Amino acid sequence: QVQLVESGGGLVQAGGALRLSCAASGTTVGINAMGWYRQAPGKQRELVASITSGGGTNYADSVKGRFTISRDNAKNTVYLQMNSLKPEDTGVYSCNADQGWRDWWGQGTQVTVSS
Repeated sequence: QVQLVESGGGLVQAGGALRLSCAASGTTVGINAMGWYRQAPGKQRELVASITSGGGTNYADSVKGRFTISRDNAKNTVYLQMNSLKPEDTGVYSCNADQGWRDWWGQGTQVTVSS
């Protein structure tokens, strides 16, 4: 079992910044990619950013240049630094860990960007 605990969400004005954290615990051996997904009201969940254990990153086009994903493998923690936030970034942000044979999900943290 892997447990993912997210933190750092909240309410921010457009143009502001937030930093999300996701700490993995339990049987974390074999976790490769970790990432952040978001789901806005009435929309499907989408990938925001992901990072492999080797540091390779992938971003949604809508967040490139504004968001940065990073990872501390020793702490089994992944971070998402979100700058220049826009109202369309509003949603529930969920952490994901790919352990090869299955995915694990956190409970999600709400990010609300006011205009």
